[in-house]
Amino acid sequence: MKRRSFLATAGAGLAAGAIAKPAIAQSMPEIRWRLTSGFPKSLDTIYGGAEFLAKYVSAATDGKFQIQPFSAGEIVGTFQAADAVAGGTVEMSHTATYYYVGKDPTYAAAAALPFTLNARQLNAWNYHGGGIALVNEFMAKQNLYALPGGNTGTQMGGWFRKEIKTVDDLKGLKMRIAGIAGQVMQKLGAIPQQVAGGDIYPSLERGTIDAAEWIGPYDDEKLGFQKVAPYYYYPGFWEGGLTIHFLFNKQKWESLPKNYQAILESACMAANLDMLAKYDAKNPAALRSLVASGAQLRPFSQEILDAAYKATNEVYAEISAQNADFKKIVDSIRAFRNEEYLWFQVAEYAFDTYMIRARTRG
Repeated sequence: MKRRSFLATAGAGLAAGAIAKPAIAQSMPEIRWRLTSGFPKSLDTIYGGAEFLAKYVSAATDGKFQIQPFSAGEIVGTFQAADAVAGGTVEMSHTATYYYVGKDPTYAAAAALPFTLNARQLNAWNYHGGGIALVNEFMAKQNLYALPGGNTGTQMGGWFRKEIKTVDDLKGLKMRIAGIAGQVMQKLGAIPQQVAGGDIYPSLERGTIDAAEWIGPYDDEKLGFQKVAPYYYYPGFWEGGLTIHFLFNKQKWESLPKNYQAILESACMAANLDMLAKYDAKNPAALRSLVASGAQLRPFSQEILDAAYKATNEVYAEISAQNADFKKIVDSIRAFRNEEYLWFQVAEYAFDTYMIRARTRG
């Protein structure tokens, strides 16, 4: 009897052991997601952020969590990415949220606002100034969850087919420009156009647009803008830094195991750092190459910058009066900006100003 009892007990124990899964296996399920990018695959910097994240997540989960990136247009176009994620067509996206300014200007506030923060300051606001939480108060209403996943640094002011010396030269100018910046330029007389990155060159070549801003020397050279619009202006006052976001379907994000959420958070932060570092490393040589091939560098005049600053504040006031979500974010960013430049004007400004002069001395 004792032998039969032992065998029965042992058998039950073995069966239970065969059925039970180790805790580590339960927390590392096999998951396959699709990611739609807002950018063409030819741009290894900005599109590359999605590839960076996919490799990071796969390595951190021993291949259990696979994310497959698709370039803009392979599943949906650049301007449909947010809707595709919110609606569950894909689980996530990597994009500049100001592309969806037409849906709600708060999308643009999450990405870049004229005359506000540079890349380092944006990261400070996002990670330590409550920015991520504020952005996600809005994104939750869109069935999205957002994390910073890249930054371009301060951008150039764009490519123009003719010289732009005064505000009058902007009147009637058809310019590819995204986000709130389009509304600012409209106040100055330009006609803003929404054009996806891969369509800018043919639009300039055909004369459908007269000018276009994209990012900066490295990407701009890859897209060949200097061949069709020789005047290269700076600075891109509308983007002291552009936060690129990873957008997640809210239900899909919340359904992930906590350890997968933590891995994604770390991967997004690493992708954010990596993209900015790539642009800083690659832009100097690209700028030299562009100038050597005929690009004519021009600064925006003080008249244009002052007029744009005034117009920007008018746009902020007009939108804030009608949109509480936008106002909450823009007020937070502007208050943070004022404190940041209190600091930046001391050590940072003094150091950078000296080094700009000193570099020519070797």
